[in-house]
Amino acid sequence: MLFNNQMLAESPANPFVRAKFTGSASEYFGIWIVNVLLTIVTIGIYSAWAKVRRNRYFYGNTVLLGRAFEYHATGKQIFLGRAIVFVGLVIINVITTINPLFSLITTLVILVALPWLIMRGLRFNARVTSYRNVRFDFVGGAGGAFATVILGSLLAVVSFGLLAPFSSRWLNRYVFNNFRYGDRPFHTDPRIGALYGALLIPALMVLLGAVVLGVIGLGAVGAAAPLFDHAGADDPQAGVAIVGLVYLALFGAFIVYGLAALVYRAAVHNIVWSSMTIDGRHQLKSDLGRRRYAWIAISNLLVTICTLGLMRPWAAVRLARYIVEHTAVRVEGEIGDVATAIEATGAAVGSEYLSMEGFDFGF
Repeated sequence: MLFNNQMLAESPANPFVRAKFTGSASEYFGIWIVNVLLTIVTIGIYSAWAKVRRNRYFYGNTVLLGRAFEYHATGKQIFLGRAIVFVGLVIINVITTINPLFSLITTLVILVALPWLIMRGLRFNARVTSYRNVRFDFVGGAGGAFATVILGSLLAVVSFGLLAPFSSRWLNRYVFNNFRYGDRPFHTDPRIGALYGALLIPALMVLLGAVVLGVIGLGAVGAAAPLFDHAGADDPQAGVAIVGLVYLALFGAFIVYGLAALVYRAAVHNIVWSSMTIDGRHQLKSDLGRRRYAWIAISNLLVTICTLGLMRPWAAVRLARYIVEHTAVRVEGEIGDVATAIEATGAAVGSEYLSMEGFDFGF
């Protein structure tokens, strides 16, 4: 653990203080069930307003140094953004249907538009979030989104995950180093060695899982071999057996890679957030337990499925509480003086773009 349940001080004057999550599953269930019912009745249209209600609840119950965060987006902004994206996708599909050769042009359009949409989404979500009456901002460009999200993800995939730490570093540096709290910059510089250390256990999990799946697969093929030998090409039993083996392999791979991804994500989260500063002075920390985080995510999924979605509010609150309460900040100086200085400059900066948030495109 990086710090204890309340605070860990490197010196008495500068302690790390944990954030708190004050929401409850019973409170959120009322919001969630109304959101679900209205979304169904309106054929999905209300989902934009549902997102606003959900985010306002979770932001408003995330408390840091005695003050909660606020979410200022409106359902109309989110709905219009989604409508623009939906219309664009319809136009692209119509064009592709008219002439399949146009798919080359539409693919190019998507590659150009997607980074811009991602950048705009980050900027929108930052600008509609505030803390102590000071708005956040995001100043990154579409070029950075293309390099880190598109090219970085492609690099991780083609290298079979071996270069995933570089992808993680580029992505998190792009996102957080372009974040602002008022006029105060965030900065993170996760070490590549630490990120490769985070990859070690997930890589071993994948290798071990591949060996286990290979042994199980060979055993299954051996057991089914007599069926294949005596069945004809059109025998339905042979077809069912083949399909069953394929689905078994895919399910096993999903479990193995899913577990490894959860463990890697928790470790990267700790490394990135624990190397982050605000205004070059105020430090952040994260101490998510990798096994605990993976267990919460997996058990949440299983409980949600087994209850046909009725336990989704409990799962969402459970995960949010765990992440929030394993995050802490250390403020250099008196919190009152620091907050006053940031509010004085940050409020002025925020007022310049209160009417410029634009739309949430869902990326």
